[in-house]
Amino acid sequence: MSAEKSSLHTRNLHRDPYDFDQLISCVPELKHYVFVNAHQTLTINFSLPKAVKLLNKALLQHFYHIRNWDIPENNLCPPIPGRADYIHYIADLLALESESGEIPKGSSISGLDIGVGANLVYPLIAHRSYGWTMTGTDINKDSLQNAQRILDNNPDLSSFIHLKHQPASDCIFRNMLLEGDRFMFSMCNPPFHDSEESAIKGNLRKTKNLRQSRVKKPLLNFGGQQSELWCEGGELAFITRMIHESSLFASQVLWFTCLVSKKDNLYPLTTLLKKSKTVEFKTIDMAQGQKISRILARTFIPQQDRKGWFP
Repeated sequence: MSAEKSSLHTRNLHRDPYDFDQLISCVPELKHYVFVNAHQTLTINFSLPKAVKLLNKALLQHFYHIRNWDIPENNLCPPIPGRADYIHYIADLLALESESGEIPKGSSISGLDIGVGANLVYPLIAHRSYGWTMTGTDINKDSLQNAQRILDNNPDLSSFIHLKHQPASDCIFRNMLLEGDRFMFSMCNPPFHDSEESAIKGNLRKTKNLRQSRVKKPLLNFGGQQSELWCEGGELAFITRMIHESSLFASQVLWFTCLVSKKDNLYPLTTLLKKSKTVEFKTIDMAQGQKISRILARTFIPQQDRKGWFP
């Protein structure tokens, strides 16, 4: 039996080893990819795109009651436990600001997911976990169409999850935040790489580690298109642009947050925040197995004014 994944958030539903009997009962096709490894533990080959997608489908159905989840072969297929962690740490962040000190729940709490992708994972987990209303944005119309198909298959979510197309590739919050819009938080998993070549090399390293063998042809086992995996200047340039642009909407979002995968990027980003009009910022560490990431959160709202944001 695998050990508990103690590095995950304490409220994360995926801390326990996967119960493949339960997951296969949700998605029978998954059984073709489950095997007993050298440690006598049931698992899947995480370097196989089909296996990863079926596992995600089963996890979303079993834990979050999402029916008929699916994504195209060339779109990002994210690890569900890590995505759930981001949501739970945002919940902790909001709890610190609420008058009761408890996690605010319900549809009056609204969040903005920048780059929602075809998988819709963050809004799905956020609403199922805390009842929040979510808006997902993306520059890729095909990704949004698939996200809409997921919503169509789960009509009970239609009042709580909304999608918006970003028409300008050089904009992040512009066009998405209209006058009068207010969000308790924004979240983003920014493109990490600075080019397609860099993304392929990074994926090749990941695949080799998963297989512990030589891999001649890289498989994008977690998928991903340009807007999901790379942009000019990579993660640092994207988050820098996000910080500059967020100042234009300082009064409309309580906490702006984003993931920072590369530790070396923290210094230039926090240096930029110190020079900006940001009232407060903090770094929240997350760990999933051997991978360490962090959330960079910032707000323009003075502390004495924040409790007025809560219903």
